[in-house]
Amino acid sequence: MKLTQAEVAHVARLARLRIEPEELERMRTQLSNILDSIAALQEVNVTEVPPTAQITELTTVLRDDAVTERLSREGAVANAPAQRDGLFKVRAVFDE
Repeated sequence: MKLTQAEVAHVARLARLRIEPEELERMRTQLSNILDSIAALQEVNVTEVPPTAQITELTTVLRDDAVTERLSREGAVANAPAQRDGLFKVRAVFDE
């Protein structure tokens, strides 16, 4: 479908785009090529193609959950900056 420069200027006005006069021919050619490509796609027979929302297989990137040994209390607080009686020691959040 070959567009005219007037049609391109009209579409540009509708889209609130400022196109300089020297750009009109380049835009006319590019938009015409896009419309030609869409027309070619519309000619493809897709009656036997089921509708789909995903064209690639979905795979999970997470590993499977596996039961392992639990962490001991001593192991959990081993690298804590402060601890007392096997528990994490933190600053008070609320004033008393």
